[in-house]
Amino acid sequence: MTQQQEKLTREEMAKIEVGHTEISGRAAWALIGLFIVTIAIVPASQFFWEINARLDGLRHSALPQALDIFRAVPEAAQRLGGSDRPLPSRVFRANAAMLRSINQYEDDLEDASLLQNLVLSPVQAILTELGAGNEEAYLGAGQWIYYRPGFDYVTGPGFLDPDRLAKRASGGNEWQTAPQPDPILAIDHFSRRLAQRGIRLIVMPAPVKPAIHPEHLDGTSRAPVQNPSYEEFLREVESRGVLVYDPAPAIAAAKLETGRPQYLATDTHWRPEAMETAARGLAEFIRSNLGTSDGPSVEFRRETAEITNMGDIVTMLKLPPNQRIYREETVTISQVLSPGGEMWRPSRTADILLLGDSFNNIYSLEPMGWGASAGLAEQLSYHLGRPVDVIARNDSGAYATREMLSRELARGRDRLAGKRAVVWEFAARELAAGDWKIIEMKLGEPRPATFLALDDEEHLDVTGTIADISAVPKPHSVPYKDHIVSIHLVDIAAGRPIQANEALVYMWSMRDNIWTGAARYRAGQEVSLRLSSWYAVEDRLGAIRRSELPDDDLALEDPCWGEEQTPQTQGAKEQP
Repeated sequence: MTQQQEKLTREEMAKIEVGHTEISGRAAWALIGLFIVTIAIVPASQFFWEINARLDGLRHSALPQALDIFRAVPEAAQRLGGSDRPLPSRVFRANAAMLRSINQYEDDLEDASLLQNLVLSPVQAILTELGAGNEEAYLGAGQWIYYRPGFDYVTGPGFLDPDRLAKRASGGNEWQTAPQPDPILAIDHFSRRLAQRGIRLIVMPAPVKPAIHPEHLDGTSRAPVQNPSYEEFLREVESRGVLVYDPAPAIAAAKLETGRPQYLATDTHWRPEAMETAARGLAEFIRSNLGTSDGPSVEFRRETAEITNMGDIVTMLKLPPNQRIYREETVTISQVLSPGGEMWRPSRTADILLLGDSFNNIYSLEPMGWGASAGLAEQLSYHLGRPVDVIARNDSGAYATREMLSRELARGRDRLAGKRAVVWEFAARELAAGDWKIIEMKLGEPRPATFLALDDEEHLDVTGTIADISAVPKPHSVPYKDHIVSIHLVDIAAGRPIQANEALVYMWSMRDNIWTGAARYRAGQEVSLRLSSWYAVEDRLGAIRRSELPDDDLALEDPCWGEEQTPQTQGAKEQP
């Protein structure tokens, strides 16, 4: 090779190297651009989705949801400077409010994530087909699904184990107090307070689904299965003079004798047959221990109806709306009617008061989807042949109904007048996971109205500022698809003079596992609402799961029922 040829070859090689460098550089920039676009497409899609939600009226602000955290600043500032408390106390309260807002903010972002809403359901459907549930729902054989807290109750450590009690008692955080974990202390305290008025307490733990149907989990037919501490619990409670009716053995025996399921395959709760067994046994227990009531008997009658629905645990799996993995179930309920043919209603003058949770409400509270006028209270009343009074609330059976009773008494409304017995029904899983608060039962004097109060037929359109709002659960995270939130509304203005500028307001925050606008309300936000009397709707909505505000003084005020004002409701007489 000549020197000239060698020079040309070197020049050609240099050109080739430069060309490769140019190509590599363009490829690198293309990859960088693709990477940036990939990163940006998720928040950009989220932003445009939120704009569309705003146009559809599902959001109150056109600003990105990522900026919602700044709404927490005014609330924290108000708690820091709006009180006569010492500075350290105010700093702690402001810090707790900020931490609570951050926790809620993270939940809101997760729930409203476009990517999660697009991907989660299809992925969960695949996992379910492969036999995997999620953090709330465990899959059993066939069509059977189990709610995790019930599973944890029967398989976990003894709920009265000292180490377990100590661990739960120290389990709080900056914005949520630790529970009182010992059910015996709460039951004994409640029993003593009732005994001071000559009233007997009857405790009835409703067995959880795995206790009666463990066979779909591990193949065993042994039932009932209980937590290791359950027998000790029964002994300790009864030794304190509390009457205990345990329906689990009778329900397990009915399952063995009939060969039929006693619980819904895809739901947390019992079937009507098991509830009937419990109600009939409870009525016999009351008669044998307390005798019969003095008043005249009532000839209630029953009519059957078929109800078809999908269980609540399917909802917690977060499957696609058109899923075909689980089928609807059909049950036959027995609706209890008065002698005149009207649907059964509780009677505040009855001598027996039933405190119940969702095991009472499942066939009584129509929004749960399994019918009405056929629940535990109705069946108990039918078998006793007497009216029964009821205070019921979905979830938190360890304290919710006692808290409702305590607040009525504190307002000067004596719900215990004329009672000879209180039946306290709660899901047995509450023994291991519930907050067994010590709640006083003091009868107070009626207080002069300091908050806005409305008559039963009155409606009032107002604007106001949210001073505080209770927590709202994430959709599909709990076995109840409806929820009511509590709001402290201040600086109220209306189109006419009103007697107060503050109100305690209850509103829908979740319907059929979909958040309402109120679920996204935050402290410091100005809202326009239509208010009416809560007591006009309490019989229908009082049993719906509701979160309360932490200020005990607010609990003594008469609440209003609120709905968002819309162009359709403004100027129209709207019924809740």
